[in-house]
Amino acid sequence: MEKKRKSKRKIVGFSILGVMVIVIAALAIGYQQLQPKNHFKNVPVVSLTNSNQTVKSPKDSEFNVLLIGSDQRKGDQAGHSDSMMLVHVDLQKNEYHAVSIPRDTRVHLDGYGYTKLTSVQYIMQSTKGKKEGVEAAVKAVGELTGVPINYYVETNYWGLQSMVDAIGSIEMQVPFNVTLTHPWYKENKNKVIQAGIHTFDGKMVTEVVHERYSLNNGEYGRQQLQEEAMKGIAKKALEPSNITKLPSLVNSISDFIVATNMSTSDMLSLSLSVKDFDPNKQLTYHQLHGKGKSMYDDILKADNSQIVLDHQQIKVIISKYF
Repeated sequence: MEKKRKSKRKIVGFSILGVMVIVIAALAIGYQQLQPKNHFKNVPVVSLTNSNQTVKSPKDSEFNVLLIGSDQRKGDQAGHSDSMMLVHVDLQKNEYHAVSIPRDTRVHLDGYGYTKLTSVQYIMQSTKGKKEGVEAAVKAVGELTGVPINYYVETNYWGLQSMVDAIGSIEMQVPFNVTLTHPWYKENKNKVIQAGIHTFDGKMVTEVVHERYSLNNGEYGRQQLQEEAMKGIAKKALEPSNITKLPSLVNSISDFIVATNMSTSDMLSLSLSVKDFDPNKQLTYHQLHGKGKSMYDDILKADNSQIVLDHQQIKVIISKYF
């Protein structure tokens, strides 16, 4: 009788051990599949370039992500693309290149004519739907830059605020004085942020990166603020105390992100690629310049202020870094 009990215990023990081995093996396989250089071998393409443009396709472990900041408020069915940043990820070299696209850039929208980039998402969301709106904005940037865009991530004011608050306050280098002329919160009206390093919570980060009217360099100054905020968020998110929170942050991504075509596994894999990321050494930031002009907007049926980018500069930056 005792031998039978021992035999059963052995069987149960071996069974549990067998299950543990299977679970560990499955986790190991999953972990290997999540390794960035394995995971991003075949990436989707949301936006192809114009057929008359000649650009190199991304190699293995390279892809392009469009980050979109929307001004869509709670309850609104549509929003404008308030800020757009195209990021080229090179997992082999562990390098990242980012270029901001001015919101008032003159672009062509099929079926409507010429308008501002910021209006593309709004008009398409209003007439076609949410997904169609963001994909139209992605397509417009792809055609403008000649870059195939693989992923897009859109957030808004509340999403950015929640993201910063989830990882704790961040340190942000403010390169020049900023007066909050159009704040989201009334109590911050005309508040002045002095140049220097500041510790900001999510609320203040979003206030600062939204401002452009008080800046000497307008939209380009705001792009600099957004770059500094991105560096601050990256540094804080990758602190040892926050690394363990990344999976839970990914699982609560709906609190931060309005729209994306990245899956949970895509985000987890990308977070693995940036665990040793130093934004001051591995992230290179670029700006696209152009001329501000009063031009006819085919959607508004009137003249408004638009930016006509220097296409030669676009070509140089894109061919060299993207």
